[in-house]
Amino acid sequence: MTTTTDAEIRIDPLWRSWEGAHGGHVAALALTAVRDRFTGGPHPVRTLTTHYLAPVGDSPLHFSGAAPAGPGRRTATCVFTGHQNGVPVISGSALFGSGRQGPSYDGSPVPRVPEPQDCRRLELPGELSPFARQLEIRPATADLPLAGGDRAELTAWIRFLDGRALDAPAAVTLTDVLPPALYARWHTARPVPTAELTVHLTDALDDGAHEGWALVRIRTGHAGSGWAVDDSAVWSADGRLLALARQSRVVRPQPAAGSVNS
Repeated sequence: MTTTTDAEIRIDPLWRSWEGAHGGHVAALALTAVRDRFTGGPHPVRTLTTHYLAPVGDSPLHFSGAAPAGPGRRTATCVFTGHQNGVPVISGSALFGSGRQGPSYDGSPVPRVPEPQDCRRLELPGELSPFARQLEIRPATADLPLAGGDRAELTAWIRFLDGRALDAPAAVTLTDVLPPALYARWHTARPVPTAELTVHLTDALDDGAHEGWALVRIRTGHAGSGWAVDDSAVWSADGRLLALARQSRVVRPQPAAGSVNS
C-alpha cells in the first residue's frame, strides 16, 4: 500500500449549503485531491463514493489516502479520509481505470426537453441554497421546487457561472446541485443533507471535458423513516451521459419559522 497526506485544501465559502459546505462540491474536492497523488497514473475516474461524517466547515481540509502499489495496473482504488482540525469529516473511495475495447449500451438516454434558451431561469432562495449563486439553473419540465407536485423529480439545464468545463469533478458536483427531489412534492423547505453519495462517471469523459450546459435530473426512489434515496443523472449539451449517482439522505424535521440558518 502507498499512503500519502495531502496539502491543505481551502473550502470556498461561496459553496455553502444548509449545514456546511455543499456535499457535491466537497466530493469533487476529494476527487481532485486524490486523483493524481494516490493512483500513480492518469487513469480516468470510474466511481467515487463519499461518506459525510460531519458538516464540512470553512477550516482547511486535509486528505490522507492509501492505494495498492504495483506497476502496470489498469485499475487503481484509493481509500481516503478528509480531516478538519484533526477530526474526520468525510471518508470514501475512488476507483480509477483505463479504457479498453468493449460493448456499448445506453440505458439512460437523454430526456426530450426544451433547449436551455427556451427555459426560464430559476432563482433558488439564497438562504436555502447559497451555493446556487454559482450556477444558472433553468428547469426543463413543469416540476419545480416547493411547488407541491405529484412526483419527486426535478430536471433542469445547469451551467457554472464561472465558465468551468464539464470535467469529472464538475460532473460530480452537478449530481448534487438540484434540490432534493422530494422538494418537488413539498411546499415548505427543510434540510435533507446527504449522508452518502456514490457517483459513476462514464467514458464520455475519457477524451476530455465538455463545455457549456449540462442537463441534470434527480429522482427520489424511496423515502421513509427519516431517510430518502435519490438518483441523479448528468448529460452534456449534446446528449452524452456523463454521470449517474445515488445518494442516501437524512430527512430532517421542518425547522421552526425564522430558523433556516440556525
